[in-house]
Amino acid sequence: MESVGVEGVANEVRTAYESGKTRSLAWRRSQLKALQRLLYEEEEGMFRALKQDLGKHQAEAYRDEVGILIKSVNYALENLKKWMTPCRVPVPLLTFPTRGELVPEPLGVILIFSSWNFPIGLSLEPLIGAIAAGNAIVLKPSELAPASSNFLAKSVSKYLDSMSVKVVRGGPDVGQKLLEQKWDKIFFTGSSRVARIVMAAAAKHLTPVAVELGGKSPAIFDSLSSARDRKVAVERIVGAKWVPCSGQVCIGVDYVLVEEQFAPILIDQLKATLEKFYPRFDCLSRIINGQHFQRLSNLIKDPSVAATIIHGGSLDSETLFIEPTILLDPPLDAEIMNEEIFGPLLPIITVIVHVQVLTLPSRFQLKKIEDSIEFIRARPKPLVIYAFTKDEKLRSRITAETSSGSLTFNDTMIQFACDELPFGGVGGSGFGQYHGKFSFDMFSHTKAVLRRSFLLEFTFRYPPWDAWKLPFMRSVYHFDYVTLLLRVLGLKRG
Repeated sequence: MESVGVEGVANEVRTAYESGKTRSLAWRRSQLKALQRLLYEEEEGMFRALKQDLGKHQAEAYRDEVGILIKSVNYALENLKKWMTPCRVPVPLLTFPTRGELVPEPLGVILIFSSWNFPIGLSLEPLIGAIAAGNAIVLKPSELAPASSNFLAKSVSKYLDSMSVKVVRGGPDVGQKLLEQKWDKIFFTGSSRVARIVMAAAAKHLTPVAVELGGKSPAIFDSLSSARDRKVAVERIVGAKWVPCSGQVCIGVDYVLVEEQFAPILIDQLKATLEKFYPRFDCLSRIINGQHFQRLSNLIKDPSVAATIIHGGSLDSETLFIEPTILLDPPLDAEIMNEEIFGPLLPIITVIVHVQVLTLPSRFQLKKIEDSIEFIRARPKPLVIYAFTKDEKLRSRITAETSSGSLTFNDTMIQFACDELPFGGVGGSGFGQYHGKFSFDMFSHTKAVLRRSFLLEFTFRYPPWDAWKLPFMRSVYHFDYVTLLLRVLGLKRG
């Protein structure tokens, strides 16, 4: 698309927003209902696109994208009127008679960049929030998932208001042209490298940005005494590592921390679960393209890393297939332990740390799972921490002593599906929270509105200043209404 085309799209959408039509409850509901119809009527089209782009099975596509979106749009429709209603807030008695309100208003024109790993889900999920908040939107899907990008372009224009909600397709050049336009907010899902480009461009216009990134999200595996609990825990780890998009997911388990004595139990259970889930690999999603396949291959071709592979490791560049792979204690300075893996490779770390104490070796084995807290704290803040434990003291310590976008005990990924919980990162894993009401808030400005009458007036707040007025102001800012009343009545001086 030529730059004039991109500029024209931006102008069209802004004109639609400035007309005021997107602000009404009727427009918002109509667009959410249209999106609801899209999800029901175009299910097969979504399945085909996701199969073509990523090899996703229909069940996986529904679980991770279509079903999630249906849930989200239904939730928004159920709560939209309540979200739009101004909220009364208390104001100091001193200002009587006065009323304070918080009034949500749309930000304006939103630019959404979505990612390729959930190309439909991560496009329409923020779109739901942006529509609910009354904005006009331009959506730029990832060019790395062309079938999904084409589906979105055709279906969004078919079902939604084509003047207020537009899809722009294209590669990095189109993305750059979009960034040159003026937006009221940019929502980006993707890599840290591209996020820096987006933020640098947004800074020129002082445009606020929300970035959803990722990072190395760990799972802490405690010594669960029950065989059933261990089985369920491992199934949930496998379900968050290999099941969604073959590990190409920001909220997947990046690595597992476990005490050395329990590592064999964990590994055996992981292998058994993989054999159970994947007697054949025909329902495992493929790696998105050759570039990412090569990146993942290089992670395990490092001889020091290859030596730690205890399961899997086979590669097929023609089909872009990488077998689910387990590694035991790869070197902590290897790339696999310093970059987000974003693929079907799972390191098991038996809680090893580096120390700076002369009397101890530079590497030694810790004996308590609690030491995993320091291991995590020494690294960038992850998008999510998973912890499988029944130890309430350990849970309290993890909650109090670690920082992450979210923290989930004894399960994986389920937090992403909870509309009542915000989803987003912290620090290097991103900033800005969405889902449910949090999506509405992200794309809204909460305007403070104060209504006051002319009934009462306190002249001591105006010049000329003198020693008589200062005590009045002291009483006001301490909310000392009794003393203030005495001063007004002339019963207290000084």
